[in-house]
Amino acid sequence: MLAGCRLHVFVFSVSALVSFSGVALAENLTIGSVEDLGKALFFDVNLSKNRTQSCATCHSPETGFSDQRDNGFGEPVSGAVSLGDDGKSIGDRNAPTASYARFSPSFHLREDGEYIGGQFWDGREADLEGQAGGPPLNPLEMGMASKADVVGRLQENPYYVAAFKTFFGKEIFDDPDTAYGAMAKSIAAFERTDVFSPFDSRYDRYLKGKVKFTDQEELGRVLFFSDQFSNCNQCHQLRKIPGAERETFTNYEYHNIGTPVNAAVREANGGGEAAADLGLLANSAVSDPAQAGKFKVPTLRNVAVTGPYMHNGIFEDLRTVVLFYNQYNTTAPSAKINPETGRHWGRTEFEKTLSTEELTVGPALDDKRVDALVAFLKTLTDARYEHLLEDR
Repeated sequence: MLAGCRLHVFVFSVSALVSFSGVALAENLTIGSVEDLGKALFFDVNLSKNRTQSCATCHSPETGFSDQRDNGFGEPVSGAVSLGDDGKSIGDRNAPTASYARFSPSFHLREDGEYIGGQFWDGREADLEGQAGGPPLNPLEMGMASKADVVGRLQENPYYVAAFKTFFGKEIFDDPDTAYGAMAKSIAAFERTDVFSPFDSRYDRYLKGKVKFTDQEELGRVLFFSDQFSNCNQCHQLRKIPGAERETFTNYEYHNIGTPVNAAVREANGGGEAAADLGLLANSAVSDPAQAGKFKVPTLRNVAVTGPYMHNGIFEDLRTVVLFYNQYNTTAPSAKINPETGRHWGRTEFEKTLSTEELTVGPALDDKRVDALVAFLKTLTDARYEHLLEDR
């Protein structure tokens, strides 16, 4: 990288760019670093086959780096899973937020035999670079045929060409794989900036003594961090308390929590009832059948504004998620009913791999405690998204 070098880049399809973090991404965007280049690429729809989709399409900075679009399939499918660049393809999984993704460790097998880290719900990419390189070549997402085709799109923009040569060497475009890797590195560099992880939520301000929690929020905080009163922190606490500054609210492990099959999504995408999602076992680095149906524990940062929830978008409301967990700790018949449908929670896959030990920690929660946990989870919303809490 050349220190102090400033390049001006024209980004095609300017209509795809949005106001972001108080700065309008205009036609003339200054590229003075790899992070700046990554920002331009993150919003560039030209990296998809039909020039309709960018990284920001499914990870919108306006909605907590999640996908709140109507995919056109109607309720309850709309919003649960993302629509591809071809305008008709949908997959089986909800697009996870890109917020705080930089803190996930590289995918690996711990000494205790548990898998941890990586990107995507199944950890199939070790790091952000791998994740950034996935969607452009995914036929259900951005739909490009090859790395060479993507690199060809990059070379359509002379300002990209100048930036890539400045940051990665004059011969960067001699090899498509190398150039594609540089693109992924640039996007990952942008995703590692504080734009994606500001740690400025009400919870963070509370830790710094800048705000005082309401009684309900404080009750929720106590419940959340205590394994005597809830099972939340079994998977959603990384750092020790007190304080827990810069807590990401995930231990990056993989668990099967018994999420019901999203039958409506399966019907819409043609997968059918037999198209089981293997979860962690779908990762090519994993062959142990005991990992079937396990998914990466997501961050709870911005969770109140990035629904729908679970790996398949099965639940619309955050309170429903808390009630779903609560069913494992009570025998009350009402706890077995999904309040969104009025019916039983539904069939799950791979019951033999359920994380029963973690799910059954703590007593049953009454309505007061359920509401307190929801109130606490709302405090994990970044400051720039707090206005969305009222909308939801």
